[in-house]
Amino acid sequence: MTRAQLIHIEVDRRLGHEWDEWDGRPLPRAGDFSAAPGLFFRFAALTVLAAAGAVALLLYLIGPRLGGLWTPLPRILWITLATLTGLLALYLSVLAASLYGGKNLLPERLMERGPYLQLMNYTSFIARGFGKRDWVEHAAIDIYNTFAERRGRKVGKGELLVLIPRCLSKQALDGVLEIAGRYEVPVFVATRGQLARRVIRERRPRAVVAVACERDMMTGLRDVAGKLPVLGLTMQLPNGPCRDAAIDLGQMERWVQGLVAEAPGRPHTRQETPAIPLQ
Repeated sequence: MTRAQLIHIEVDRRLGHEWDEWDGRPLPRAGDFSAAPGLFFRFAALTVLAAAGAVALLLYLIGPRLGGLWTPLPRILWITLATLTGLLALYLSVLAASLYGGKNLLPERLMERGPYLQLMNYTSFIARGFGKRDWVEHAAIDIYNTFAERRGRKVGKGELLVLIPRCLSKQALDGVLEIAGRYEVPVFVATRGQLARRVIRERRPRAVVAVACERDMMTGLRDVAGKLPVLGLTMQLPNGPCRDAAIDLGQMERWVQGLVAEAPGRPHTRQETPAIPLQ
């Protein structure tokens, strides 16, 4: 079986910097932050309420002065706030209906490649205050992947990139390379951050399958998913962040096989391919 080409990249932002505060203790559930989608929707609703509450408090405090400038202004701002809050609540409802109804009700520019990316990040910020960041981010990424996978996108083998971090266990890395070799797609491993921007600029892919922990995945999706389709595979961290991470290789193969236009036509003899630096 052919072993995929492995290309290392050196760029500026260090991967795993989101874990700088880790105290070295074992992570909950051996680093598995799987969570039901409902957790994200609950925190997303809380995020909308918190934002509306903050703006309402501000309007309450400065309303009299605004009224001094123009009498109808406070009323107009209150109506605007109520309207925007209602639209956000409606948007959340459409997202939930799309997920649980089994059909995307909006185009991708209004869902997983549009406002949903911002909603994910704001919700993550609120979840940090409750100590639920990683679980909420995992649920948000799963929802994102569900919407993205339903689009049924197909690309050529040379148009797909597989992006992985350097912290995968040897077993996981070998599995990724075997899958990528079977479907003849390149694998890129980044030793430092901003991996997606650098690779995309050099290779111009039409789709990406990326591997990262929840925290780095959120950053990557925010930077990349609005520009081109991405599927994001999160990792399990049994030995803590940035070391010997494990992934669901079956899920990765299903995604790669689903994206490439042609399934592998014949078995290959496994052979080692040396790492090639990207200049």
